[in-house]
Amino acid sequence: MNKTVSNAEAAIADIPNGAVLGIGGFGLCGIPENSIAALVHKGVKDLTCISNNAGVDNFGIGLLLKTRQVKKMIASYVGENAEFEKQLLSGELDVELIPQGTLATRCLAAGYGMPAIFTPAGIGTEVAEGKETRKFMIDGVDKEFLMEYAFQIDFALVKAWKGDTHGNLVFRGTARNFNPLMAMAGKTTIAEVEELVPAGTLDPNYIHTPGIYVH
Repeated sequence: MNKTVSNAEAAIADIPNGAVLGIGGFGLCGIPENSIAALVHKGVKDLTCISNNAGVDNFGIGLLLKTRQVKKMIASYVGENAEFEKQLLSGELDVELIPQGTLATRCLAAGYGMPAIFTPAGIGTEVAEGKETRKFMIDGVDKEFLMEYAFQIDFALVKAWKGDTHGNLVFRGTARNFNPLMAMAGKTTIAEVEELVPAGTLDPNYIHTPGIYVH
């Protein structure tokens, strides 16, 4: 049951070119910076990155953008990264912007094994172009909903405050926003922790992500 590895390089060793990555964090909080640094060092390319944001120029996903390792970025907020803006405007980077709630729920759907969700977010906007919509009766009124598919994430990279050797994780503060969702969504989930403790140390009542989600 011991799921620990020796370092970040060993943890990400199986991530190939062209992989779809789900990367946790909210703003600059809870970003798996050691895993990202290992990916930069490894030089994997043509990555699709799904994250709440695109980091900043010299931190987080911004490091992967700087080295041209990201082919496509799927995010809900990208406003503080000049390198991202440069690559977007030049056509180097494929970008899909989606509502933040939709991003979160598509992660949850992947974790729950659901193929798709229906959401009112994006109806009547560019977000809905080319996508299936359906009407559902809500409070006696037919309302239109947009169908969005669950993410297919090859590897999820998350960062926790504490974790044990079985992979149980506890997040702190704002880092809890997207990290647990990404951990659920990944076909393979890699967690880095600030403090690693023996199995049985963490109070089961306060574990945010059970070790069954962490590989």
